[in-house]
Amino acid sequence: MENASKALIIAGAILLAILIISLGIMIYNQAAGVVNNNAMTEVEVTSFNQKFEQYMGDKVRGANVNSLVNAVKTNNMATDDESEQVTVTGDVQVDKTGKVTGSASTGKTYKVEATTYTTGGLIETISVKANS
Repeated sequence: MENASKALIIAGAILLAILIISLGIMIYNQAAGVVNNNAMTEVEVTSFNQKFEQYMGDKVRGANVNSLVNAVKTNNMATDDESEQVTVTGDVQVDKTGKVTGSASTGKTYKVEATTYTTGGLIETISVKANS
């Protein structure tokens, strides 16, 4: 009788240990899922980049460059996440705070291209150069 009660106590302790370990693994997996959800999906990256890619090309009119500048400025002022802020360099410049330097002449054409991307694939820097 004494051996049977000890066996039941040992079995209960083993089941309790398995339950505690399983609970720890479940909590760890949930926490890891929250950390991984901060990354943007492929669709979100494509949607983000499309806002700026529509203005890119070798012969972009000055009015479209000014529209790009406004889109970048609006984007930068709307987000606090630095990885989602875009800078414009070259003849027209926009920094991450939204400060604009220069403007595109409507009578000229410009070469507009994305020059750098973040590790997540988001456009980070756009270059604007006047065509000769």
